[in-house]
Amino acid sequence: MSGNYGFIREKIEIKILLLFILRRITEPIDFDALTRLVMCDDGIGYFEYAECVAELVKTGHIQLEEGKYSITAKGVRNGGITENNLPFTVRMKADREVYAARMGQSRDAMIKTSHRAEPNGGYKVDLALSDGIGEIVKMELLANDERQAATLEDGFRRNAERVYHALIEMLIDNR
Repeated sequence: MSGNYGFIREKIEIKILLLFILRRITEPIDFDALTRLVMCDDGIGYFEYAECVAELVKTGHIQLEEGKYSITAKGVRNGGITENNLPFTVRMKADREVYAARMGQSRDAMIKTSHRAEPNGGYKVDLALSDGIGEIVKMELLANDERQAATLEDGFRRNAERVYHALIEMLIDNR
């Protein structure tokens, strides 16, 4: 049991919270992102949490594939039965955290970037933004080297919506 203050006190409660969160995440999630979501209650100790993750993998409630965690059918079933045992305030806080994480996952899924070496030198950088139905903007840029290509990809990932809106404003400006 953790010496911290919070509603979650026992390992079983941490496991129930893990299943509660993973039932609501639509995409597999890495350990760090899962940690941020689960640490929504001050009663949870990191080492107890890490043990619970490992135990849930071992018992087949969650699975680990390519460094990301997702819930199994067994975890969905057992999580659904037990989640009402979590304190209401913990469930509400976890729901808010999961909602924010899902919005981030959804945004990331709508942005595509890649680069490839060109035979005559340089790198072609492909950047695209989707609205969930189809691509709303797609660009191909030329970068001097792989480092610049990666920088362009990173900048687009961080600012895709701003790039799109600025491009639209420039194209419809009648001055």
